[in-house]
Amino acid sequence: MSADVWLPIPPSQIEGLPQGPAYRFWNGEQDFPADPADCAFYVVPYMKAPEVGQRPLPAMSSLEVVQTLSAGIDHVEPALGSLPPGVRLCNARGVHEASTAELTLTLVLASLRGVPDFVRAQDRGEWLGGFRPALADKNVLIVGYGSIGSAIEDRLVPFEVARVARVARSWRTTARGPVHPIAELPALLPEADVVILCTPLNETTLGLADAGFLARMKDGALLVNVARGGVVDTEALLAELESGRLTAALDVTDPEPLPPGHRLWTAPGVLVSPHVGGPTSAFRPRAERLLADQLRRFVNREPLRNVILTTGTPTGA
Repeated sequence: MSADVWLPIPPSQIEGLPQGPAYRFWNGEQDFPADPADCAFYVVPYMKAPEVGQRPLPAMSSLEVVQTLSAGIDHVEPALGSLPPGVRLCNARGVHEASTAELTLTLVLASLRGVPDFVRAQDRGEWLGGFRPALADKNVLIVGYGSIGSAIEDRLVPFEVARVARVARSWRTTARGPVHPIAELPALLPEADVVILCTPLNETTLGLADAGFLARMKDGALLVNVARGGVVDTEALLAELESGRLTAALDVTDPEPLPPGHRLWTAPGVLVSPHVGGPTSAFRPRAERLLADQLRRFVNREPLRNVILTTGTPTGA
């Protein structure tokens, strides 16, 4: 086939790309590598500002596929209205599960065991002992039980947690047990010692962890957000942190990046990491395998993986 494919990774570095397309390398630079109107398959640059990835989309009149390298699609959704009908939007399911689950366990363990306090004490040359909570015997609630949520549970099991409760948009069963619908959250929150948010950001999850949600969490519980900053009401969380009732570990924040002087930097009981769940050494090999597979499917006109929506198709169709 003859079509332009825009890639944010140099094509020569991706093993197994099919022959046929004209591969163009573009990772968000000011100048485009070719006429956007000729692009049929667009891979959005990873970890760039939303306006960077969205910039060429209005001119991509021949576009058939938009492929993100992130699990979330909220950074490209605002520009989808400029695309012709029939464009498939695919996410990077399968790329970030290992890294995000790894970071989630890091944040949980570091927060419970007081690692930030130890690091600060080391800077002062102070031997800081004391009694700390363990992850063992804790009840954990995973909100957003997709592939990342499942990967998090895989890593929780060896830590001898008492129970893992799972929540997703609708009820289903898994080999490990039931996945509760989001309507059951109010009843599940008071039982959880650790609440992990790994849900996508959309109309139903924006501000999900609001004042009411946080008020239902038990005293001393830990909130971990590896989803998107907008899933949590920042002011409501600050009120709980500053009262000392809850603690938190946040890989994502609202606003993001967190500006200097923001209260979250100095709130008691909070650990902040700068949105590093995905960008690790595990990213490139998994991203490259996904792109090679997707492009083979595209060239051979086979069904693509991870199709989230198709432009011009009513929601739910």
